[in-house]
Amino acid sequence: MMYVERVPGFTAVGKVHTAAQARRALERQAVDLLLLDLHLPDGHGLALARSLRAAGHHADVIAVTSARDLAIVREGVSLGVVQYVLKPFTFATLRDRLVRYSEFRTAAGEASGQDEVDRALATLRAPAPAELPKGLSGPTLERVVRTLRSAPDGVTAAGAAEVVGISRITARRYLEHLAGTGRATRAPVYGQIGRPELHYRWRE
Repeated sequence: MMYVERVPGFTAVGKVHTAAQARRALERQAVDLLLLDLHLPDGHGLALARSLRAAGHHADVIAVTSARDLAIVREGVSLGVVQYVLKPFTFATLRDRLVRYSEFRTAAGEASGQDEVDRALATLRAPAPAELPKGLSGPTLERVVRTLRSAPDGVTAAGAAEVVGISRITARRYLEHLAGTGRATRAPVYGQIGRPELHYRWRE
């Protein structure tokens, strides 16, 4: 809810913890958008979305989930799920999805042709990930990201290398890539004999 409140144009009007609470809340107040966890204590989020559609609720849905099953993704699309945000996520990720959703919702008028329809739909989709520099791999980058995000005090290249199981030089390349693309910060840490060490922190 704090993330949502930080995005201009959005107001979080309620928070519930179960599907039953969600149904009761929507009977009291109509909303434009649901941020819906797919793993609820009393049922699956898509079952809730299906029942809401059957009851005449037309709110769009952004699924917030750790589920990566593409069959679930396809089913969600048919039920009005316009975006998926995979846990764990940062404020920047959610903000991007909300801004894109807002742009889609505020589009008005009649499309001049197929290109304009395609552009309107494309606003819901995140841009394709940038190609990694030569020598870097996606799976290793994900492991470095997880290491970085689990270290609130930051990590050095040597520390990341030990956790991920790669060389210090390789870890440094991944960390520098993350810093260069704005996903991490770097700062020298003094207090030891010799040159200061660079510490990297995940940028929320």
